[in-house]
Amino acid sequence: MIEVTPQQQIFMQDDIPTRLHHLAAHLSQIQCLWTQASSPDMILALVNESRYFIEWTVPDMVKADDINRAAELVDLGRLLTRWLFHWDDIWFDTEQRQSAAMQTQDWLRRVLEISGREPEMN
Repeated sequence: MIEVTPQQQIFMQDDIPTRLHHLAAHLSQIQCLWTQASSPDMILALVNESRYFIEWTVPDMVKADDINRAAELVDLGRLLTRWLFHWDDIWFDTEQRQSAAMQTQDWLRRVLEISGREPEMN
């Protein structure tokens, strides 16, 4: 069995909507960074951590019989993983970066819907 990290333990103390809100906050930051075409290392870190957030949330959604929404989050995790595998192609191509920014915005909206929380107004 894989040992639970302190970060995972703290994250999993929250309820599912709160965990999804943390994921949404990451997606918001990623979307902003894509748009600014800045901080590729920060985007990579946020993408990696977001993948963990999904990994740590989906099993509890499945246990709660929220299979369809859990599957949607798995799809988001697959997208994030695809970005990591094609990072240089995406980062150095303005069109692909813009596409990634739009995808991130769409996923941000969807994660907020799934969490049952409305986006915060800045």
